[in-house]
Parts: sequence; C-alpha cells; structure tokens
Amino acid sequence: MKKNPLIIIISAILLIASACKSSDEGFRTINPEVLKDKIAGGWAGKMVGVTYGAPTEFRARGTIFEDSITWKPADIEGSKWQDDIYVQLTFLMSMDKYGIDAPSKKFQEMFAKAGYGLWHANMQARKNYYDSIFAPLSGTPEYNIHADDIDFQIEADYIGFMCPGMPGTALSIADKTGRIMNYGEGVYGGVFVAALYAEAYFEKDIPKIIDKALLSIPSESDYYKIVKDVIKLHEHYPSDWRAAWKELEEKWGDVDICGAGVPFNIDAKLNGAYIVMGLLYGEGDPMKTLEISTRCGQDSDCNPSNALAVLGVINGFSGLPKEMQDGVKALGDTLFIFTTYSFNTAVESTVKYAKELIVKDGGSVSDKEIRIKIQEPVAPQYENSFPNTVYDKRVSVFDKEGFTFRGKWKPWEITGIDQKKIKQSIVASNAGDEMEFRFSGTGVSLVGNWYADGGKADVYVDGQLHRSIDTYYNFARQQHTETIWHVMNLQPGEHVVKLVVKGEKRPEAEGTNVYLTSAVVFKTEAKKNESRVFSFEKQ
Repeated sequence: MKKNPLIIIISAILLIASACKSSDEGFRTINPEVLKDKIAGGWAGKMVGVTYGAPTEFRARGTIFEDSITWKPADIEGSKWQDDIYVQLTFLMSMDKYGIDAPSKKFQEMFAKAGYGLWHANMQARKNYYDSIFAPLSGTPEYNIHADDIDFQIEADYIGFMCPGMPGTALSIADKTGRIMNYGEGVYGGVFVAALYAEAYFEKDIPKIIDKALLSIPSESDYYKIVKDVIKLHEHYPSDWRAAWKELEEKWGDVDICGAGVPFNIDAKLNGAYIVMGLLYGEGDPMKTLEISTRCGQDSDCNPSNALAVLGVINGFSGLPKEMQDGVKALGDTLFIFTTYSFNTAVESTVKYAKELIVKDGGSVSDKEIRIKIQEPVAPQYENSFPNTVYDKRVSVFDKEGFTFRGKWKPWEITGIDQKKIKQSIVASNAGDEMEFRFSGTGVSLVGNWYADGGKADVYVDGQLHRSIDTYYNFARQQHTETIWHVMNLQPGEHVVKLVVKGEKRPEAEGTNVYLTSAVVFKTEAKKNESRVFSFEKQ
C-alpha cells in the first residue's frame, strides 16, 4: 500500500519532536533509543572524521590544504590506530575499573601506563607521571610547556557524549581529566568541545549550539575570542570560507607557544576555530563540513573528527550518510588498539554512564523515557598559561651564541634519511659537567633528547636551584627531541641558566647522559593578534 510522502515527512517530524523535547518542569526528556542513536552518531563521527583528514595531517601549516582529498568507507578501519579515540577510551576504562568518580591520578596512571604512543601535552603528562608529578600539576605551565596544546580537545568527546544537555556536569568531569595534560586554553578546548556535544542533544541550529557552548568557557580567554572571531567572519563572508580563513590566519596564526617560531601550530584555540569554521560553513552537510575543517590545515585529522561528531550527535547515527553508517558497522566489534573497547561497546558503555550521570544529577531513567534536569552553563574561572609570552628566538648549541660548556661535552650524531651523519645534539654524562646559557628575555626552554640512556641534572636560574630534571624516556617505544626544562614569567632583562649533570639515573635508565640541542628564548609583550583587526573593520 502506497503512503502519501507528505504524511510520512510530517510523521517523522512529530516523532523526532516527541522523542527529544523540553518540559515546563525544569526537565528535558529524550527517548532511550534516541539517546543511544545520538551517542552512536558521536562516536561514528569521530571515526569517520579522523580517517577522512588523516592523510592531510600537518601537510598544510599556515596555508589552506588545496590538494585532492580522497576518502572511502573502508578507510574507517584506520580509526582503530588514532589517538583521538584510544586515549579517551582509556579514560572510559579508568571509569570501568575505578568508578565514575575516580580521582584524576587514576586516570593519569592508566593513561601513562598504556602501550600507545603519545605526543605534546599528553607525552609530557606521561613523563610527569613517571617523575611523580601528578594531576593537576602535570598539566600546569610550570611542568608542561604544552599546556595550551590541542591534546585534551581531541579526547574530551566522551565527556560530552555522556552529558546530554548537561554542560555543568561535563565541565566538572573535564576539570578533572583535562588537567592531567592541559591548563588554561588547553582545558577550555576540551570544555568547549564537550559543551558542543552536550548542547547538540536538544538543539539542531548550529550557530545556537556554538553560542551556547561558548558560555561554558571564560569570555576573557583567547579561545572564546577566536571562536567569536570565526562567528564574525562567517557573518561577513557567509559564502567564502577561504576569505574568512585568510583573515583568521593573519590575526591568530602565530599565537602558539609550543610551535613558536615555525608555522606548525598544535594550539587548541586555532584548531578549535577550524572546528567551528567547518561547522558554520558546512551548514549541516557532513561531507562539506569534513572538507572545510580539513582544508583549514594544521591538525587536520582531529578537527574534522570533532566537527563531524557534533553532526553525529545532532542527527544521530541513523542520520549520517549510509556509506558512513555501513563503514562503521563493518568495524562494530573491532577493538581500538591498547583498549578493551570497540565501537559497539563504546556506545553501550557511554549510554550506561550517561544514564548514571543523569540520575546522579537529579534526572530519571525508565525504559520509555529519560528525564534530564536542565543545567545552565557556567564558565570556570579564567586562567592564563603564558601571559603576554611571545617567541623571540631559537639558539642552537652549535651556534655557541650565549652558550658556555665545561666538562666533557661532545657532539651526538644521528643518521639522516640520506644515511649521512648529522650533528643533532651535544651530550655529557659525568657528574659536574656544566652548561651555561645567557639570554635577555622573560622565559627560556632547553630543548634536548629524552632517551633510554637519559640521566639527571640540576638546573639553576640566576644562581638559584630551580628544579632537578630526569631526561630518561623509553615508554611505548618512543624517544624524542623535546623540551627537557623551561621557565617563564621572569623579570625582563638579562638572565643566566646553568645546567649541571648529576651523573645519576633512575634504575631502568641505560645511562646518565644529558642531551641538549637548543635554547628557545621568550619575551613579554602584547601579542600581535591583540592589535590586529580584520580588513573590513579598518577605517
């Protein structure tokens, strides 16, 4: 029997409206199957988005990615190897083992002991754990120069997924896990993304979702300001995202402590702006959203992953394109590396925790209806990781500018891709070997190698012991060139940093070596973006 298409459309609209609605009693209601469908849509969006953008990651740094992008549903298999997913599944595993209210140290412990590789703020948080620096200190600017990086932003999705219409609950969870690896803008990135999902359960209008999510972060923050700039640019260039991108890049492109002095930008706020740009200019179309958030560049697998996950929550798994649904279903029971979770079990677990949180926060759950107590978003207190700190210069140890070495320091060579030997670092291992670096500024980081034979050293600033450091690193088969020590917020002027090798090591280390490659100098002044205005704002 044929049915009138108009009647079918009207019936579908009424069903959606009745399945996800607000009441006059301070509660919202949602059908349990709709909740599950939206959670599945969020996880699927992560999987599709991260694999769509993966081949482009950091291939466009400070430029628009203009090469062709090819993607097919079979590519979704690559999501099982992506840190965007396996890190936060470790946090779910922590909740499974220690409970939903487990202390942050337990989350940090499982994350640190997982067998997968980590980078930037996450890697520093793992190193901090093994150096007995635990959350929340592990994410602070004092102990993590990557405090403003993207790490928590790409792994806070599970929080938003399990907090439907509950931005306050999302904030409380984010404040605990986000401080394992981040602080300030870095934490706000995760809070904002989680808030996007929380708001997307009961709102389909993308600009409204973004506006509401902004209420969960401080208006003084650069993260808030850059998202507001994207909104302003979208209003001025409603059909030209490339023009908007160019204006945004001119104002914000060089505001990054981690990538200071290079076009590489792993900063949470710039990459978060690309999420918002994809959502606004994508206009709800999954493929258009993916393409724009990917072509914006920089960490261009993470940003489309977040953007499509928002659409996944808005429309549910059943509302994603069929080819995406089929591609995810084909991997439904495949485990993500180093986790006990697959897509199917991640969805089930997230549904379970969402229901627990709903009841805990004053709602109720039945087989037919879930009632969620309405929460109004409240922003946390503003904190600034690196106030008015800007990059000045990088000095190689082979340039000798400002460097003085005493003792048995010698060059350390590595083999390049052309099989030629390259002087990468200088190294010393004997107690009393010293390095002195003189600079003018308000901050400095010493860059060296975290290796399996890394040893310990004391670092002095202007004659006072600042901190003892341990340069051993051999976790998940990773060894890195990394900031081994830093200090910020010094008084402007001349300073002297002295590093003294201790000739000591932790039991598992293979040696007492301390490697140095360069020093990065910072100064304090108003950041350039604060004085920049868009072309259409100029008089």
